[in-house]
Amino acid sequence: MTGSIASAFQQVPAIGRYRDCAEVTRQVKPLEPLYLFCRETLAQRAQAFLQGFPGAVSYAVKANSEARILATLQGSGVRHFDVASLAEVATVASCCPGAMLHFNNPVKPEEAIREAYLRFGVRSFALDELAELEKLWQCTAGDRDVVYSVRFKLDHAGAAYDFGSKFGTDAAGAVALLREIRRRGARPALAFHPGSQCTDPQMYARYIAAAAHISRAADVELALLNVGGGFAEAYCNSSAPLLGDYFAAIADSFQREAMQGVPLICEPGRAMVAGCVSLLTRVAHRRGDGQTLFLNDGVYGGLQEQSIVDIEFPVRVWREGQRVDGPFAPFHCFGPTCDPVDRLVKPLRLPVDIRCGDYIEFGLLGAYGSATATRFNGFHSTSYVDVEAGWQY
Repeated sequence: MTGSIASAFQQVPAIGRYRDCAEVTRQVKPLEPLYLFCRETLAQRAQAFLQGFPGAVSYAVKANSEARILATLQGSGVRHFDVASLAEVATVASCCPGAMLHFNNPVKPEEAIREAYLRFGVRSFALDELAELEKLWQCTAGDRDVVYSVRFKLDHAGAAYDFGSKFGTDAAGAVALLREIRRRGARPALAFHPGSQCTDPQMYARYIAAAAHISRAADVELALLNVGGGFAEAYCNSSAPLLGDYFAAIADSFQREAMQGVPLICEPGRAMVAGCVSLLTRVAHRRGDGQTLFLNDGVYGGLQEQSIVDIEFPVRVWREGQRVDGPFAPFHCFGPTCDPVDRLVKPLRLPVDIRCGDYIEFGLLGAYGSATATRFNGFHSTSYVDVEAGWQY
C-alpha cells in the first residue's frame, strides 16, 4: 500500500522525446508539473542573436540553468555565459566545457571570487564600487589579465525590473573606478543593464552615449562594453519591439559614438529562452462554485513571476491529447500549496467545461519558470521532457 501511494505521487515522466504537447498528455499523462522543451525553437533564437547582434552573445544563466538549455546554446554557437554565483559557474563549466564565463554579479563573496578564478579559470568580473575592486584584486592576486567591468546606471523608466535600484554607480563613480583599474595595470571595461522587459530600443543608445562619455573622461581603452540584457518578450498583455530594432539602435549608436574598436557583448536571458519552453500543469480540483480551480503548480513553483510583475502567459487546455476549445469563462486559479497567496493574480479565460484531470499549458515559460521554483510544502516544479514541436506563438 505504502509503495503504491509513494509511486503515484512521485511519478517521473518517461525520459525521451515526444512529438508535441498532445502526445505528452495522451501518453505520459504526468501527475506533476512538466516543462516541455523544444530544442529547435531555442536553436533558432540563438541564431537570431548570433547573426543579428553586432558583437558577442553571452547567455544570462539566471533565466534558466537547465542542462539541456545550456548544451543547446553551446551547440548553437553561444560561447559566452553570464553567471551570478559560484553554483552557476560550476553548472556551466560542467555542461559547456571551454565556455567563457563572465561573473557579472557586481557583489560577490570573496570565497566565490577566489574559487571561480582559481578552479574554473574565470577572468571577467563585474563591480560597481571600490570595495568590490579591492576584493577582486586580492582574490585574483592582482592578475592584470582580469577584465574589470564597471557597471553604471542612468535614471530611466520603462522596464519591468529596475536593476539600478540595486546595482550600478553613477557616471562620476564609473570614471573614478576606470582610472583606478588603469592605474593598477588591469583591463577596464564598462557594463550596464537597461532593466528586464525594456521596450524602448533607444534606451540602449542613451547608455552607449553615456559609456562613450565615461570612457573618454577616464581616458581609458575599454576591454569591452557590455550592453546587458533587457530585450523584451511579447506576452499576452504586452508587445515587444523586434530584435532587429534593438540591434539597429545599438549598432547605430555604437558607430555614432566612435566606439567601433571596443568589443561589444550582450547578455540576453528572457529573450533567449522564454519561447522554447511551456509548462504543463494539471487541474487537481474544481470547486463547487464552478469558477475556482486548483492546479498542481502555482506561484511557489513555475508561475512565480506573474505575482511580481504584470505578465500574462498564453494558455491552452488539453484533455486526452486533444485541445479543448470554447466557449470560455474566467476562472480563479490557485496553486497546490496551503498558502492563500498561492494564487494567480488574474483570472484565466478557460473552457467552461474544464474539469479535474485536464491539463493547462502555459506558454513562454522558458525564462524564470523552473529557475525560480521552490519546494514549499513538498511540491516541486523542475521536470523536463523534449518535444519536437514547441509552443507556437
